[in-house]
Amino acid sequence: MNKSLKKLQYQLGYQFQNTDLLMLALTHRSHSGENNERLEFLGDSVVNLIIAESLYKKFPSATEGQLTRLRACLVRGKTIAEVGEELNIGSSLRLGPGEIKKNSYQSSSIIADVVESVIGAIYLDGGLDVCRQCILTWFSSRIAMSTIDAQKNKDPKTRLQEWLQQKKQPLPNYELINVQGEAHDQIFTVQCQVLEFQPVTGEGNSRRSAEQKTARKILIAAGLEESE
Repeated sequence: MNKSLKKLQYQLGYQFQNTDLLMLALTHRSHSGENNERLEFLGDSVVNLIIAESLYKKFPSATEGQLTRLRACLVRGKTIAEVGEELNIGSSLRLGPGEIKKNSYQSSSIIADVVESVIGAIYLDGGLDVCRQCILTWFSSRIAMSTIDAQKNKDPKTRLQEWLQQKKQPLPNYELINVQGEAHDQIFTVQCQVLEFQPVTGEGNSRRSAEQKTARKILIAAGLEESE
């Protein structure tokens, strides 16, 4: 085993029984047809489960919507990439020539995908309990800082965007479809399109207000926000 893999396993806090799994987890599709995409799929499910379980225990009085928002914040691509950077996973990536030229060792999206792949590999190599221990160690400071109140302070557009990013779906498209009234007393109508839902409209005394209302309607439809 080369020094790079030994160092990475030390940083991960886990020693692989089958290092071929770790090598596969580090292999980007640009490098080989046999790559980490299947492990990424598995790891994505595992990290969602472990984080959900942790939040369920930490916030016994939280609603489903509150727990969903907290989880979305913790498992979104940006957060997982930050964890990967802290573990220095990028230095061990196996990339194809084109990605090496683009310096994709520092690509946040690639690092996030590899973190999920490594999680999938640890799950297969050591089982769920061991994988849980690793994930909770890596995310410990972020879980500790998670609060329900912090989520309440985020506006609907931000929460919707973070949720879609966590699901790896396109960001919402807001379109101004109508403006009525005098210049000093206008009503703006905005339509929002999100992949899984029918177009939603909302009205407000500014374009931003209308966008926030449409975002909130989608969050309610998705079960992420409680209707009044």
